[in-house]
Amino acid sequence: MPPTPLITVLRVRYVECDMQGHVFNGHYLTYFDLAHTEALRSASGLTYPELVQVHGVDFVVAESGVRHHAPARYDDLLEIAVTFEEPTTTSLTSRFAITCGGTDVASGFLRHVCVDSTNYKKAPWPEAFRAAIAPYIGDVPAASNDATIPSRPT
Repeated sequence: MPPTPLITVLRVRYVECDMQGHVFNGHYLTYFDLAHTEALRSASGLTYPELVQVHGVDFVVAESGVRHHAPARYDDLLEIAVTFEEPTTTSLTSRFAITCGGTDVASGFLRHVCVDSTNYKKAPWPEAFRAAIAPYIGDVPAASNDATIPSRPT
């Protein structure tokens, strides 16, 4: 049984829309980042700065991808579902599915690499962090089940 994804709800602001009245494509990565930060907060009980301080590691984006399914518009209420793939020694892939009223809007991923927070060299994910996200590791949310987005670095 797949885990229950962590959900962040966001209302589209006017400033995020382009001249066609749709959310400008570049904002979807911002939405992913916001949902990722909230998912980490929910899973670990720590804010992002606290995660860095407590564990001595930081997260850097190594790769990202977005697939657009349908437009979102000003004042739409979006739900952003986040799940995680099993982390490798130093990387973590987070999967995102954005929906609006049951319609798939966008899907994608962020791949972060774990680095030491002082020298920014690759570091293994701390065991406490792995344990915190373990309940949310599993199948990709429905809208992001897309073979064109890689699941692992090649």
